[in-house]
Amino acid sequence: MPITAETLAALSNIDTPTICNAIELFHVRPCNQGYMDARIRSHFPDLPPMVGFAVTSAFRSASPPEGADVYGGIDRQVELFASLPGPAVVVFQDLDDPSAAATFGDGMCSMYQAFGAAGLISSGVGRDLEQIRPMRFPVFSSGAMCAHGYCHTLYIGSPVRVGGLVVRQGDLLHGDGNGVTNIPPEIATELPQVAGEFLVAERRLITFMQSPGKKTIAQCADARQEFKSVCDKIVARVRRK
Repeated sequence: MPITAETLAALSNIDTPTICNAIELFHVRPCNQGYMDARIRSHFPDLPPMVGFAVTSAFRSASPPEGADVYGGIDRQVELFASLPGPAVVVFQDLDDPSAAATFGDGMCSMYQAFGAAGLISSGVGRDLEQIRPMRFPVFSSGAMCAHGYCHTLYIGSPVRVGGLVVRQGDLLHGDGNGVTNIPPEIATELPQVAGEFLVAERRLITFMQSPGKKTIAQCADARQEFKSVCDKIVARVRRK
């Protein structure tokens, strides 16, 4: 089924750890795959979750590009936004190791945001963070650096590797202050409902654990079993589909 604006809006109201928990219930991939590692951190973890479709590029800043403007490629990235079924998430793999300069700043983010991008992710570093903050534009990277070096984009639209995750053009990504995951497209439309059911069951378990009064091991085991039973019912339902 196509991924609609309503589905994207619903996904944006769910935190990324819950998205990961819900994906696990579908048994569509191993539990240790599909998300970026701890090198990729949100610079603005107070922002709502970011949801969008990847526009991928490789990046380099240690040396000048051959016969091109250092900002060459940005127009091509933005042109690709129109080919996506929803808002873009610009994804860079920094090919310099270690990063020689910042992948992005407030100028680039302003342009991406003006054309409807939902956020940006880089395996490298960023700058102008205090200028980007009031834009409320989610950015994720491995750190910060003050200069832009000879920044230029290349290999636009090809698969990239960021935070240990291979990201392909058009992948559906979800990120917040906890990190970034991709969402298998075949389960995207069902995911908000499943995540909601999971949250209700999880909240019931946590509420019991946090409630006043002494608890026995048996009571805790019963509460966990009740939670597991709800999850098992969800798994049985979605797997039948």
